[in-house]
Amino acid sequence: MRPHIKKAFTILKGLNWPSVLGVSFFFGVVLMLVHSVYWVSDWLVEHRDAQIKTLTVLGDPLYTDEAEIVAAIKKTDLSSFFQLNVKAVQAAVKGLPWVASVSVRKQWPDTIQVYVVEHKPVAYWNSDSLLNVNGTIFQADSNRLSADLPQLYGPEGSEVEAWETFLQLKEMLAVNSFELTSLALSERFAWQLWLKNGIKLNLGREEKAKRVQRFIDVYPLLERPDGALLDVIDLRYDTGLAVSWRYPQVLEKKDKSKA
Repeated sequence: MRPHIKKAFTILKGLNWPSVLGVSFFFGVVLMLVHSVYWVSDWLVEHRDAQIKTLTVLGDPLYTDEAEIVAAIKKTDLSSFFQLNVKAVQAAVKGLPWVASVSVRKQWPDTIQVYVVEHKPVAYWNSDSLLNVNGTIFQADSNRLSADLPQLYGPEGSEVEAWETFLQLKEMLAVNSFELTSLALSERFAWQLWLKNGIKLNLGREEKAKRVQRFIDVYPLLERPDGALLDVIDLRYDTGLAVSWRYPQVLEKKDKSKA
């Protein structure tokens, strides 16, 4: 064997082949990644003007027409699939009165999907607004809503407390065959309730549930004057209550006499 060949063979034999192979593999992966980056970059440049051809609205909105949603989306820049501003689309749809939340998803090669969740109205708030199931106020056309939705009133910032109190007291009253239709919280944080049978309950600021229970307990024991209907029951006392009556027949006779 020639000396230089023997020397080369000796060098190769002394190498740490696992390390050599590991380093070679690493550099091979790096080269592949660099090549892939350049390929993707070229591909994106080539397809940067890819058009959006399909728009899909999901979520089955009840109060918002699909045409309204599409019109709101078209106000944004839809010229490029890759450069689409998802937040701009979300904001445009979220600006519609009945829309509570929006999610937008791009689906290759030319589709965007818009998932819409609407407010679920549970009550009227201060006559000119609506309240959703989370106790959030929103403004929307209420012409399509049932007139039977409860009416809630209160100062700014009290909507969640008012809704939670309504649910609590409504359940108490329903068990005893009373239907709560309206609730008001005054600026001084005093509570008033209106029942479907026309009775108004003044509860004051403290122990609301306890005072409602007092009404439930006392109601069957009340002695009604002839021709009288319960009007207002004042429960703002530590014990007892005060009762006001109304006489619809008397008022009817007065109206007839005036005619």
